[in-house]
Amino acid sequence: MSWFRRKEKNIQTENSEKKDIQEGLWVKCPSCRQILYKAELMQSNNVCYKCGYHFRIPASSYVDILLDEGERQYHFKDIKSKDPLKFKAQKKYSEQLAAAQHKTGQNEAVLVIEGNMNGNPVILSVMDFSFIGGSMGSAVGELLSRSADLARAKECPLIIVSASGGARMMEGALSLMQMAKTSAKLSQLADAKIPYISIMTDPTTGGVTASFAMLGDINIAEPGALIGFAGARVIKQTIGADLPEGFQRAEFLLEKGFLDMVVPRDDLKHQVSEILDILYVQA
Repeated sequence: MSWFRRKEKNIQTENSEKKDIQEGLWVKCPSCRQILYKAELMQSNNVCYKCGYHFRIPASSYVDILLDEGERQYHFKDIKSKDPLKFKAQKKYSEQLAAAQHKTGQNEAVLVIEGNMNGNPVILSVMDFSFIGGSMGSAVGELLSRSADLARAKECPLIIVSASGGARMMEGALSLMQMAKTSAKLSQLADAKIPYISIMTDPTTGGVTASFAMLGDINIAEPGALIGFAGARVIKQTIGADLPEGFQRAEFLLEKGFLDMVVPRDDLKHQVSEILDILYVQA
């Protein structure tokens, strides 16, 4: 029965095909399942040109999308987390930090940039989900707090782009303290009548949602973004009932009044600029 044997080198599994697609010139959209040419996808700001699905993108991409070309000043690049609890699970926290820093080329999960948006000065803080899930530890809280202080000192709007799984459990209570810390800084910004625009991307969850992400003068989300505090499975088990279709997605939250707008990635810069113009006129 040797003729019946299939040569091992010719076997293609679903995982290997997926890997070839992702690492090559083509990408499969997880929404419409269409095969997309990666070069065209990048030209559309990583938004599926078949169905409009918004792929996750790094923090640096949002900087290019939202800010004008030209002079951009990065602030607080030397701030990074320590390991006060000497936390260790499957991997040491210190090793996770080193790996994330090597992977992203950043010290932490937030970039703080001073630049212009359609000619108007702004402070932009962008979270990077690829840095330990964009989790909020003490350094992330410090960076966001300093960005609020900088916006107040410069008297220019603050824009925060959120992408996070929530509080960074490896820092324990130090992480949870950042919820109050960032909220207090935003309260000071509001007292100074400085606009704060919150942009939520996929995902924005946990303590980030429960603090600064939902405190914007205007709360904006990208289409289809997952936004919530507890996970859907936990909520379902707690209340003992099925959840509505689209629960915790941007469009559902807009319908229920938790968001002010759902804006496609290509329109973010124009829309935020118009909002800031209106806020300044009213002020």
